[in-house]
Order: sequence, then structure tokens, then C-alpha cells
Amino acid sequence: MDNNSLASEPPVTLLLSILNTDLAASDYATLIAGGVIVAILVMCSAIISSSENALFSLSKLQIEALIEDQSRTASCASYLLNHPKHLLATILISNTFVNIAIVMVSTVLLGTLFNFHQNPFIGFLIEVVFVTFILVLFGEVMPKIYASQNNIRVARFVAIPMYTLSRLLKPFVFLLVKSTSIIDKRVTKKGHVLSVDELTHAIEITNEAETPKEEKIILKSIVNFGNINVKQIMRQRPDITAIKSDTSFRNLLLKINDWGYSRVPVYTNNLDNIVGVLYIKDLLPHMHEVDQFNWLTLIRKAYVVPESKKIDDLLKEFQSKRVHLAIVVDEFGGTQGIVTMEDILEEIFGEIHDEFDEDEVFYSRLNDFTYVFEAKMLINDMCKFMDIDTDVFDDARNEADTVGGMLLEVNGEMPRQGEVILINQFKFYIESADKRRIKRVKVEVLSEANGE
Repeated sequence: MDNNSLASEPPVTLLLSILNTDLAASDYATLIAGGVIVAILVMCSAIISSSENALFSLSKLQIEALIEDQSRTASCASYLLNHPKHLLATILISNTFVNIAIVMVSTVLLGTLFNFHQNPFIGFLIEVVFVTFILVLFGEVMPKIYASQNNIRVARFVAIPMYTLSRLLKPFVFLLVKSTSIIDKRVTKKGHVLSVDELTHAIEITNEAETPKEEKIILKSIVNFGNINVKQIMRQRPDITAIKSDTSFRNLLLKINDWGYSRVPVYTNNLDNIVGVLYIKDLLPHMHEVDQFNWLTLIRKAYVVPESKKIDDLLKEFQSKRVHLAIVVDEFGGTQGIVTMEDILEEIFGEIHDEFDEDEVFYSRLNDFTYVFEAKMLINDMCKFMDIDTDVFDDARNEADTVGGMLLEVNGEMPRQGEVILINQFKFYIESADKRRIKRVKVEVLSEANGE
């Protein structure tokens, strides 16, 4: 039968013409066993393929939710996510083995069911095109689509199987990871990854006409954005404006009217027991309620973050959770301060003032080398105002974030008014202080610091 006659025959007739009708009992057993094996292998291929999309598409919040419990699934998922190269190698190797097994078993299965000796072209279409189509559709495309839409559920399901495969295939995984690492190193050598310092220097040496000073400041802020943590920009605990939970409704309205804030933390007993955040817009429908109105029913759950969190991660979380204020806590759960969306944006664009902001003066310039700062001012803000690198005081500040805190770290005890503290090429005069805290300091930049 030539190709022209094949093309004119209906597909069903063609299949019937090559169907092997002389099957023995052993052939039926082969067909049943082969069909079961192919079905199992396609399922394995689907699980392996879905694991790639599920595990690599998890967000940071989803990863935290996945590994927060102490179960076997959580430990396996944590290992896989911490070794992404090993995970990818396991997926590639196991998927290759499974796909080869599917092709081999299906070839035997189809060779038993059909007789392709007189029609090799039909044999090619069935053994290659049809089997590949089934494999790609049910072993690759559909599982990956499902995994993309249900990544958490699939990740929990595949964590233990993929971890087991990674251990079983460890020698092959090791060889693949090592070989790709060698290639990766050679490729990396040809490129050049710019560091933060190099980018900052590149911004500094740009032409003033092409890049104005204001734009340079914004660009440098963007470059350093990922290196800043919440502790460096938060409003410190003594400066937090919060309302106590047992405040009467009328007093609450008076305080809110006086403060002018759109969100206020609510606490019980002390600031370490913040029970939520009151959104002022939630109060608007209840402005005419009696004094006994239970306004606590309006508070929303407080969003809590550690003081070590990077502000670029916090900005993403603010956007995804649609919140604008977070409570900052230390390692013991004590409240250290609050941070807002405005605080994060100010790190890039500088101070943002609205109609409710008071004109508080935290600094002043006496001349080109002398400044006056409030002691509660952040060290980073002081450096920006003086136009010096923020890492100048890294050795002196220790864990301190404010100017006053740094001076206490260096001095070792509360300095007296009029005392002078020398840090590198900067002289700090204590202009105002009491027994509990430093209030105002004068900073003199010595001539060496200016290259004179």
C-alpha cells in the first residue's frame, strides 16, 4: 500500500488494517501491564513537571506559610527551596528517565497491538507524534497550568516525593550541578557585576548638566534602597502616637482631631501590648455616637514586622497586603517603633510634607562646616543633610540608629551639657541634655574631613 492510497483511506480503516488480530494470551497480559505502566509513568511525569512550576513560583509569604509548621512536608520543602540548583537538577534528571521509560514501554505496547511492517509511516506517526503529543499534554502542559494556579497545594503534595528523588538521584544530581557550575563560572567571568559602591561612584561622576543634583540624590537612594532595614527609618518608641484601649469615645475624637493622623495604633496597658490599628476613616460613620460607644470594634489587626526586615521587602508586602503602617518589634516581641509607607518613600524622594505636618525643625546649618541636630534624628538623615556617606559612623554607632544613641554608645555614659565627643573627623558638642537623654547637639566638621 503506497502513501497515496494511505492518504485516501479513513483513519479508522487505516488503524484496523494494521491492527494485530492474532494476539496470544501473553500479548494481552503485555498490553494490560504496559498500559498500567504507561499510565503510572505519565502520572509521575505530571507530578515532576508540576513540582517545577509550584516550587519556583512561590512568593516569600507563601514560602513562610509552607515551612512554618514542623511537619515532614515542611522540612522537605525547606530543603528543596534552600537548594534550588539541586531541585532543578533532580527535576531534569528524573523527568528524562521517566520520559525515556514512557517511550520504551509505549513502543513495546504499540508494537504488540499493531503491525507496522507494511506501513512504517503510520508506525512513525503513532509511535513518535501521537506518543509525544500525549506525553507533552498530560505530562507537561496540563500539570504546569494546574500547578501555577494552585502552587501552595501542589508544593505540599510534591515536597516529600521530590525530596526522596533528590536523595535517590544524588550522584547524578551532584555531577549535573558541578558541570553546570563550571560553565556558569566561565560565563560569569566574561561579565561584570557592578557593586553598590561602584554604582554610587558612577552616579557621582556623571555630568552635572546631564544629571542634576536632585536626580543624583534620588538615584543614590534607589541604589542603596535594598541595604536599609526597618530599624534605620522607623519612628522610635518614644515618638509613637498611640491611643489606650480604655479611652472613652469622646476623648478619642478629641485626641484624633488634635493629632491629625489617618491611622493610630491602639494598645492595652503599655506599648508592648498593641491590640490593633484604628483607621480614622472607619470612625466617620460613627461621629455622632454616644460616649459609651464601643469603638474597639472598629480596630483592624496590626501588621507586625521585625526591625531587621529590609525596606524593599517591606514595600512589596505593603503593596500586596494593602496596608500603610506596620508595628516594628524586637527579637523578644517588644514594640520598638512604627514604620509607614511614607517613611519608605522618603528614603528615595526625601521628606514628604502634607497639610497636617507640623514644621518641626530637626536640623539647621550654621555654616559650611557646622550643623545643629536634634539628638533623636536618625544617623542616616544626618548624613544625608551633611552630604556625607552613611557608612562614616558604622564603627561608632554599633546598634544605634539616632544621633543621641550613637553618642551614648561612644561615651559609655550620659554626657553632660557642654561636653565634647570626637568621632572620626567630627566634633559633637552637647548643646542640650538632661539626666535621661540628649536633646540637641552641634556637629563641627573638622578640616581634614573636607580635604583642606
